[in-house]
Amino acid sequence: MTELSKVLRETSPGALSFWCPGCRDSNTIRHGSGPGPRWGWNGNTEHPTFTPSVLARTGHYVPGHENGSCWCTYYQEHPDEPRDFACGICHTFVTDGHIQYLSDCTHELAGQTVPMVAFPEDW
Repeated sequence: MTELSKVLRETSPGALSFWCPGCRDSNTIRHGSGPGPRWGWNGNTEHPTFTPSVLARTGHYVPGHENGSCWCTYYQEHPDEPRDFACGICHTFVTDGHIQYLSDCTHELAGQTVPMVAFPEDW
């Protein structure tokens, strides 16, 4: 993993990660040539712009996992476990170093726009 700036890391060739304060985790896009979905990137490591929108789904929000085991059912079955993970949707536009959270996000930043933040030191 290569730290490109305080807000952007290259986790593998063509894979860029940024810290999402809504998810409290990183979100990753792939750019350049290659298989699978690809995003445009303005090349700016301090104030990146990605196109189109970035959609991250976890747990039962992942297509095909709607009726399967997920973090929600795990925590219902294990109520004393620390809640380190969550099922959710994070849908954003990343423009000029700002994250615009769309209304379909399932976390508390839905509908807000915030500046990108640095990765936690322990990540």
